[in-house]
Amino acid sequence: MSNPTNLRTRKRLAMRQGISDAATLLFQERGFDHVTVDEIAAAADVGRMTVFNHFPRKEDMFFDRDEEGREILREALRQRDPAISPIETLRLLAHKLVADESPYVRFAAGAKGFVSPGSQGFIETIEGSATLKARARAIRDEIAQVVAEAMALSVKREAGDIDAILAANLLLATWTVALVQAHQSFRQKQDAAEAKTVFLAIVDKGSVGIKAALAGTVYG
Repeated sequence: MSNPTNLRTRKRLAMRQGISDAATLLFQERGFDHVTVDEIAAAADVGRMTVFNHFPRKEDMFFDRDEEGREILREALRQRDPAISPIETLRLLAHKLVADESPYVRFAAGAKGFVSPGSQGFIETIEGSATLKARARAIRDEIAQVVAEAMALSVKREAGDIDAILAANLLLATWTVALVQAHQSFRQKQDAAEAKTVFLAIVDKGSVGIKAALAGTVYG
């Protein structure tokens, strides 16, 4: 017999995914700012309030992997080998994400009419919306805070440790530059392998600088 709680959870997650998929198609076809929540609800065959129950803001439907990404970073630091510094742990995570073909570092052109339009479609949708660009900046700042807290916890320091805050913000700046440059490379050359190489080269170079900046601390 199925566990009622697990069944409810599966149904809730399936409905959330259905709403997200419907929104993604509409955003891809018409642009984020030209799609209303009512139109998303109609496309997903749910009520307006059901949409808001799963996604408090319209932007959350676009950045629907945000929390999953934060948890990947937290988990990497929770499971950190004590012999490997927090900064090196996250550098190695970048390499693992690329090797695992993670959607966060996937470079693909995609095609119209598909739920997963490819990384370029994702980036172009952000570039076409001031709302999404603002939310992307806010998410970057929020993730920097998540990483700072997780780094501090991983070395048994207080959440507000200034060295952790510095390290986290430098890391997020590095990863942001790496992703932007990798996407630009893919846009110009349509070569996913080259884009991955660009991404990892910048992450590796930035990590060297961050380790130097945090030399003498428990983070470097």
